[in-house]
Amino acid sequence: EGVVMKIYDISKGYFTAPVYPGDPVPRLERLQQMQLGDKFNLTAYYGGAHAATHMDAPRHFVDDGATIDQVPLEACFGPCTVLSVSGILTGEDADEILQFTQPRLPLRGEGSAYLSQSGAFALVDGGIALVGTDASSIAPYEDAVLPHQELLLAGVPILEGLDLSGVPDGNYILAAFPLKLEGLEAAPVRAVLLEE
Repeated sequence: EGVVMKIYDISKGYFTAPVYPGDPVPRLERLQQMQLGDKFNLTAYYGGAHAATHMDAPRHFVDDGATIDQVPLEACFGPCTVLSVSGILTGEDADEILQFTQPRLPLRGEGSAYLSQSGAFALVDGGIALVGTDASSIAPYEDAVLPHQELLLAGVPILEGLDLSGVPDGNYILAAFPLKLEGLEAAPVRAVLLEE
């Protein structure tokens, strides 16, 4: 018998996920439609690079930082620990959880799992390869810059807008590859967790 692997889809729908305040709302345009007599269906779509489930590359907050097509794919795939947190994770909290977590850390907080600057610093210091959140941003709205900068200056990509609602806390394999949107600071991701 082969190994039976369970796959959890932890991505939000591109057109249905809530949009971060001020970002463009994704939309689509049906260019060809079979139901209108066309020979095939063909759709164009438009939306921000930070819509729905997406990855921030260093360029998002570091002017000469790596763009999304330059993020090492090794960071996007491998062992992770899904962890429930409440409120804003501090450096003290981070030091505590680093003792038992895998190098990739998707955080669940009912849509508000955030890092403080000290929390981000501690995770970087502890060797975390990637941080994720079920919020639309890793940083609380009123302190958007510093937590992002701590992670991105250290080259740690950030996975935002995850849907962890159906996933128990614990260890998984994360696969979260961003679209290869050359030169951009972020891109949509189809993120999944694999459980053996």
